[in-house]
Amino acid sequence: MADDKPATDGNHWRAESKHPKRGVPEGLWMRCPGCEATIFRKEAEKRLGVCPECDYHWYVSARKRIDQLFDDGTFEEWDGNLEPTDPLEFVDKSPYKDKIKVEQKRTGLKDAVVTGTGMIRARRVAFGVTDSAFIMGSMGSVVGERLTRAAERAVEQKLPLIIISGSGGGARMHEGMFSLMQMAKVSAALARLDSAGGLFISVLTNPTMGGVAASFASLGDVVFAEPRALIGFAGPRTIKATIRIELPKGFQTSEFLLEHGFIDRIVRRQDLQSEIARTIDYCGK
Repeated sequence: MADDKPATDGNHWRAESKHPKRGVPEGLWMRCPGCEATIFRKEAEKRLGVCPECDYHWYVSARKRIDQLFDDGTFEEWDGNLEPTDPLEFVDKSPYKDKIKVEQKRTGLKDAVVTGTGMIRARRVAFGVTDSAFIMGSMGSVVGERLTRAAERAVEQKLPLIIISGSGGGARMHEGMFSLMQMAKVSAALARLDSAGGLFISVLTNPTMGGVAASFASLGDVVFAEPRALIGFAGPRTIKATIRIELPKGFQTSEFLLEHGFIDRIVRRQDLQSEIARTIDYCGK
């Protein structure tokens, strides 16, 4: 009597195993830098680069921040033709002029800052954002010049000025004294904005360190910060090694600095647009 059951010999199973398995599409998932959970990429992008598990705010580029913050199609870049030079003909592992070309190609930026004007919730503003992907967002001559011009245009056009800082570096050593001058130059431009009755909102993100934190980033009339951002002059390990004492828990985080009066409010990325608009209205600017 014939057996109606399908064959289960070795050849049958070998034939089935030849069918390729369907893999997970590349880039569908990502790992959170904060809690290390595996996250669905589209969900993270929907939340503007914020982990749905632990609310960690990770790096987003300057161009992405502009897309997130401004009303669609309203942003107009200022001074986009400014590029850094090599006044000292500086060479470390490679010539500075070659490093600049590599960074420009990799990031799509001319330098570590983008400035311009546009509408945030139908309120026109002057704007600047630094990007840590370009030589750690350090302050070279172009960074200082573009931010200074943005502040000067804010005075001329009677616009509130918004600067989002995402810089892990201070003055750019490749430009020596030319770079160090930018801290004073931008700060002086902000003082003129203040004398003219203008509004400056500074937004600190992870990281905001070095000369950026020591100059324009800390000079806002209102200072916002993203949750758990690292903010300070030198890093906590450097400070600990220098003063040789145990640092307080959470030292140099947004939460620690809010508690000690260094910043005014911690604002989640999804709320930043509305908080800026509300502040502009409150200040009558």
